[in-house]
Amino acid sequence: MADKEFKPYVPAKTDMKELTLRAVFFGAIFSVILGAANAYIGLKVGLTVAATFPAAVMAMAILKPMKGSVLEENIFRTTAAVGEALVAGAIFTLPAFILSGVWTEFKYVESTVLMLLGGILGVLFVIFLRRALIEDKSLGFPESVACAEIVKAGQSGKSGAGIVFGAIGISALIEFLKNSKAFQILDETVDKFYRLFEGSKINFADPNTGKELVSTGGLSGGIMLRSPAASPAMMGVGYIIGIRLSAVVFAGGVFAWLFLVPLLNYVFGNQVIELLQSISHAKALDGSFQSVLLWNSIVRPMAVGAMLIGAIYTLYSMRKSLLTGIARVVQDIRSAKAGTKEKASRLDEDLPYNLVVMGIIALVIPIAVVYYTFCKSVIGAIVAALVMTIAGFLFAAVAGFLVGTIGSSNNPISGLTLTTLILAALMMVILGVTGQAGIAAVLGVATVVCCSSGVAGDITQDLKVGHILGGTPKKMEIAVIIGVIAAALFMVFPLQALHNQSGIGSEALPAPQAGLMSMLSQGIVGGEMAWPLLIAGIGFTIGLILIKSPSPMLIAVGMYLPLQATFAIFVGGVIKWWIDRIKAKKKLSQKQSEAVENKGILLASGFIAGEAIMGILIAFAVIAMNLDKSENLFGLDLSGGTLLGGWGGLIIFALIAFLLIKLPLGDAKKTK
Repeated sequence: MADKEFKPYVPAKTDMKELTLRAVFFGAIFSVILGAANAYIGLKVGLTVAATFPAAVMAMAILKPMKGSVLEENIFRTTAAVGEALVAGAIFTLPAFILSGVWTEFKYVESTVLMLLGGILGVLFVIFLRRALIEDKSLGFPESVACAEIVKAGQSGKSGAGIVFGAIGISALIEFLKNSKAFQILDETVDKFYRLFEGSKINFADPNTGKELVSTGGLSGGIMLRSPAASPAMMGVGYIIGIRLSAVVFAGGVFAWLFLVPLLNYVFGNQVIELLQSISHAKALDGSFQSVLLWNSIVRPMAVGAMLIGAIYTLYSMRKSLLTGIARVVQDIRSAKAGTKEKASRLDEDLPYNLVVMGIIALVIPIAVVYYTFCKSVIGAIVAALVMTIAGFLFAAVAGFLVGTIGSSNNPISGLTLTTLILAALMMVILGVTGQAGIAAVLGVATVVCCSSGVAGDITQDLKVGHILGGTPKKMEIAVIIGVIAAALFMVFPLQALHNQSGIGSEALPAPQAGLMSMLSQGIVGGEMAWPLLIAGIGFTIGLILIKSPSPMLIAVGMYLPLQATFAIFVGGVIKWWIDRIKAKKKLSQKQSEAVENKGILLASGFIAGEAIMGILIAFAVIAMNLDKSENLFGLDLSGGTLLGGWGGLIIFALIAFLLIKLPLGDAKKTK
């Protein structure tokens, strides 16, 4: 069956207002606001909320009364969404300067320069990669499709708009009810730890003689079972990407949580209990806490090693499309110099490639200067800048690929950054740049790459939205650079305010990714790195590649993400699979089948957007009201647990599943 011809929402020859002052102005303001709100979420739980959806809704809310065009809304959204992406890179890395003792507080100039350079580099890298990624038909871009549907529904004023915004309202209410800083009456998941075969033994025998050498005693294995998260957003993502990709991601979670963690619990469970008891930890005998501890401390570093090879293999798999895209860039530069380049369609017009090349070169020089201020070594600064540039470009491609596959919300940029950090740290050790200077240089490289990868993934998603809507890439690229500049200039202030209020690294703001970055940089530069864990992850991915496993990178991502998230994505994929089976069984007409598809995408889009919007609003309210870790918006005492507990979360989970099945199939009956 031939692929349907692509037709943008706004045709190429349509003359419509697009890159206007009001669109960029309001977009830049919301770039700062959304970025600041996400800083709290990221420091608290280690995850950020994709701002593309709330930015799209805000663009419609602000520009529609001004009679703004859909392409103006697209520019507003693109400019505003990049603030979240930049802050994701910042909060995963900049706090590591404080946690490692390099800084005692955030330094405005250094922090701003690192964010600014990393963010703009991410934009410039993606300009080279745009065609290769956007035109790759194997990439579904689930969140881009979802966002475009929201914008279309908002423009048409048809029943689709009611479906989208109704789903947004339901999802936002659910997020409000389960968010501990709001009106938490239910928990998102249910988990229980089951101890198995207490007192069992392992007999160590000589492999040559079979004679028993020693026998361990009193081992206590166990397994933690956890429900999928009652997350409309995660289920919506799974619904859009479908059963195959959601199953691949979940496979990584199954391997991590149902194989590795139980194995580690069996071998190290008693040692972990003794360790926690020695420091008088309240959860010493909590099997669920021990499981999460083992996953975070042992499995996640293995997943980083797995992602390292997975990223390389992903780039290898993309080699043809990437080389084709780069060849187009080279050809366009030559044609421009020779004066033979034909005028491109508005929908295929980028910033001039020769200007982009000069921009990358111009940015690498100040980056090297910044690194020199950190490590006081000319060679070390040059090597760090080169590592940053090469890794930044490669991981911009990987980030774009992952966004096209599983969406921006699940883009593991911290895992990609950890890979870069390891490479940079090894280079510093080889060059003899050690101590605080070496750690500072390594974290500087990680910050630029993390900001670059975050922005690259975000604008790849936004450029795809613009591609669907009929936006001009060149104008979107200009807008996103403005958004990066606005966010970078102001982002240090909320970070410092949060640090002054609660202390980054405390229980209130644990900053898990930054803590891991700090640990790895100190461990490698100080010679105390747990290399066997990374090597085990590398070996695992090599094995996956040898057996031609589908997407080893996504399996590694599944190992790295919390089980409840990958489980919820998988359930969304199962729901989509079930609907497809029902459609086939009922032998729906093509028109009815399309009605089911459209209604499902609109619902899933609304569920993704609603959770994101409410999460940001709550985070902003928490910052504005200056609440501490023991308070919520209504001053409720939740020390005795939530009203409905985890079972309340399962009720919500069932409700979302029911809506995703019932409403799309019900729509088919009305279609003739």
